[in-house]
Amino acid sequence: MKEVVLSPVAKKKLEMLLDYLEEEFSERTKQNFISTLEKIVDRIIKYPESFPESSKVKSVRRCIVSRYTVMYYRVRKNKIEILTFFDNRQNPLKSPY
Repeated sequence: MKEVVLSPVAKKKLEMLLDYLEEEFSERTKQNFISTLEKIVDRIIKYPESFPESSKVKSVRRCIVSRYTVMYYRVRKNKIEILTFFDNRQNPLKSPY
């Protein structure tokens, strides 16, 4: 089984996103997001190439976590590296990949 690691950028953005969800919506919304994210990460562990490659960077894959949030990740030999999260409610015009 591949290890899943979050880049420092992904950790920071995920913390910010979870804070945003809790402050602007509710604890329940935040927990629902976490649950969805866990299911997606489990899927990526089983099927690392199940999401399409980014149109900008070939080795980076793009996964839609919710209708507002995209996660970018890269598959390495022994690990899956989550690179960043992008939430278009907070900055809709600035997708990183």
